[in-house]
Amino acid sequence: MSTRDVNKMSRIGRLVQQSEDFKAFIPYDFPPEQELELPLAIQKKHAEAMRLIGKLDGITALLPDINYFLEMFVRRDASSSSQIEGTRATLSDAIEAMNVEPGTNQPDDVDDILHYIDALNYGLKRAHEFPFTLRFIRELHEKLMTGARTTHNAFPGEFRRTQNWIGGTMPSNARFVPPPVKDMNRALDDFEKFIHTDDNYLPLVKAGMLHAQFETIHPFTDGNGR
Repeated sequence: MSTRDVNKMSRIGRLVQQSEDFKAFIPYDFPPEQELELPLAIQKKHAEAMRLIGKLDGITALLPDINYFLEMFVRRDASSSSQIEGTRATLSDAIEAMNVEPGTNQPDDVDDILHYIDALNYGLKRAHEFPFTLRFIRELHEKLMTGARTTHNAFPGEFRRTQNWIGGTMPSNARFVPPPVKDMNRALDDFEKFIHTDDNYLPLVKAGMLHAQFETIHPFTDGNGR
């Protein structure tokens, strides 16, 4: 991790030396106690994003087939998010596999996208009947990773019980080392409480904070970026 990255991360946590000769990043209490001051540029971007969301909502009322539109959106999101984890399948691949079930005779990268689509559709339906909790997140992970071909030792639906890392071949030469398990569990408790806290954060800002914190915690052995 570069000095610049360390300086940025120091606002939300600290590097702590571990007995195995590496430093892990331990998040501070979440959300931060100090009031969040958004730069004017961020406020403008938030306002523009909300305007576009409203515009999109209006457009969907004019579509002859909203379900087809949502299906295309889901597939685009699936291909884009999966590419973060190294999957090379494209939106065209996702569209061509529209009537294919996960686990069938497909290239591994396409199969991963099909699992993503299956998990996202499950989550959209489940969200209407179940609150967004750590249990819900584990359910989505289980749906996403069970049977996926390009994942190894993912332990679908289970938070990790061992140390993981990002980049490098081991924690000591990694680019980033998330919190050890006991600190991870504390951070996840804060994460879940923040989801359900009635506060004054702008909705998209809060969503961004939650996403960044989740990636920092990296609670799963594999599949965190999806």
